Amino acid sequence: MSDPSVVLDDLRSESNQLDQLVGELTDEQWARPTPAPRWTVAHQIAHLAWTDAAALLAATDREAFGAQVEKALKAPDDFVDEGAEEGAALPPAELLARWRAGREQLQQALRAAPAGARFPWYGPPMSVASMATGRLMETWAHGQDIADALGAVREPTPRLRHVAYIGVRARDYAFGVRGLTPPAEPFRVELTAPDGELWAYGPEDAAQRVTGPALDFCLLVTQRAHRADLAVCAEGADADRWLDIAQAFAGPAGPGRERKEA
Repeated sequence: MSDPSVVLDDLRSESNQLDQLVGELTDEQWARPTPAPRWTVAHQIAHLAWTDAAALLAATDREAFGAQVEKALKAPDDFVDEGAEEGAALPPAELLARWRAGREQLQQALRAAPAGARFPWYGPPMSVASMATGRLMETWAHGQDIADALGAVREPTPRLRHVAYIGVRARDYAFGVRGLTPPAEPFRVELTAPDGELWAYGPEDAAQRVTGPALDFCLLVTQRAHRADLAVCAEGADADRWLDIAQAFAGPAGPGRERKEA
């Protein structure tokens, strides 16, 4: 992932695919509840637009972004929902236009950034590639919420490799955010991509392993499906524990999805 243009291209494609899903929705469909408590389809797109705007500030106006961080620190449990509520209150056409314009502005800003640039964020500073990868992960994950709300089935694409990458890299974070000590040894993670390719992470001789379809792993680490409903398997006690708490996103651990009824 050394060339940020690759993930930026994939981010644009992921956003365009979601745009096709929501671009012709009725007002009633925009107001449809999603699996996220109290969030409609409009809230999901509003959240993406809000986060794109925050990322644009981080990339172009550090002082203004610093003010955003201070606001978040004063209301850590509310600032994300407040941003979504504000956008969701807009007429759907205006919200859609805001999301489209904002994500394109972010694309241009990240593509224009000098090599080696790093931007402030709510956690550690982000490179162009890491910022774009994070935006793609969120776009895919919130797109899944929208697809579930609309009863749509999305075909998995090789773009999932970016989501899987974050999920693997965030292993220790998932333990730490829950006050747990991360495992000392690396895991081997082997995922079957949508096209049948094997995506592998970690040493081949690792004692603990995680295997399964890349789609299922991505649903797991974004907490868009319950572990019991997915074909992701663990070998080793620590790896098994990780699959219960895995998360690819920053912030407090969420409750995740309920298990589907048999």
